[in-house]
Amino acid sequence: MLVDGKWNADWQPVQAADEKGRFVRQDSVFRDWITPDGHPGPEGQPALPAEAGRYHLIVAYICPWASRALMARALKGLEDVISITVVDPRLSNEGWTFGDFPGSDMTDPLIGATYMHEFYTHSDPKVSGRATVPVLWDKKTGRIVNNESADILRILNSGFGELANNDIDLRPDALLAQIEDLNAQMYDSLNNGVYKAGFATSQFAYEEANDGIFAMLERLESQLSDGRRFLLGQEITEADIRAFVTLIRFDAAYVGLFKTNRCRIADFPYLQGFLNSVLALPGIRSTVRIDHIKAGYYSIKALNPNGIVPTGPDFSELGL
Repeated sequence: MLVDGKWNADWQPVQAADEKGRFVRQDSVFRDWITPDGHPGPEGQPALPAEAGRYHLIVAYICPWASRALMARALKGLEDVISITVVDPRLSNEGWTFGDFPGSDMTDPLIGATYMHEFYTHSDPKVSGRATVPVLWDKKTGRIVNNESADILRILNSGFGELANNDIDLRPDALLAQIEDLNAQMYDSLNNGVYKAGFATSQFAYEEANDGIFAMLERLESQLSDGRRFLLGQEITEADIRAFVTLIRFDAAYVGLFKTNRCRIADFPYLQGFLNSVLALPGIRSTVRIDHIKAGYYSIKALNPNGIVPTGPDFSELGL
């Protein structure tokens, strides 16, 4: 945790809790935008112009929020436009760090950082809060553009103009109202719901979150049962990305570590088929690292003090 630009305590998973023991997530700090010509963002946010090679993503394969950005980067064909570095999945006492876990980067090529929080203080020497991923970094000014994954997903979808593959639109106008409605419901009950279950500090908060998770899973299973490929039809949208990053981690981490063990995603045939449909899209499979997911979640000392990583489950049905 950063307080006025200084790291002040060992990393802890619970950011805050309400009076009933519910996990409370912090707000993101950096919220600028990127647009094709540098004009303000969709809600008037200060914006920088899109340029090939100027921007960089710092991500963790363990993290569902960072994986949203990786998926959008792949789907929009921005791999040669936006470079990336990958942090070690194992959380240190100072949060995300660079390290020697296979598939992560030993060193940071941007500012020579050891810990993720150094990017935050480099951008704002008086910043307070948690140092999260993903981070969208501007190499030209040497600062964070945005650290809110929902924003970054939208920036990658529309902010890079002709530099991107515009055959895919993750937020088509015809579906925008449905996307926003489903996003809001999934965030509260599923995307953040698994964390509310895993980091609950009371039985009430855990059971409330767990009920919400499985109600949403049943709803999504039913929605897919009519033969559609994705949640809102035959083309992938932002809602599918938001669902996928949680569902792909569910059996590997949340069932065991977060106690969301009423049943597995493998027990939902349509959700399992949905995972296969998303993984079949160009570039998506490379954004999923089950080894990082398990190593990262099971490194959370508050939940798994001995650091034992389970050998399962079997993901051969998904080709992982």
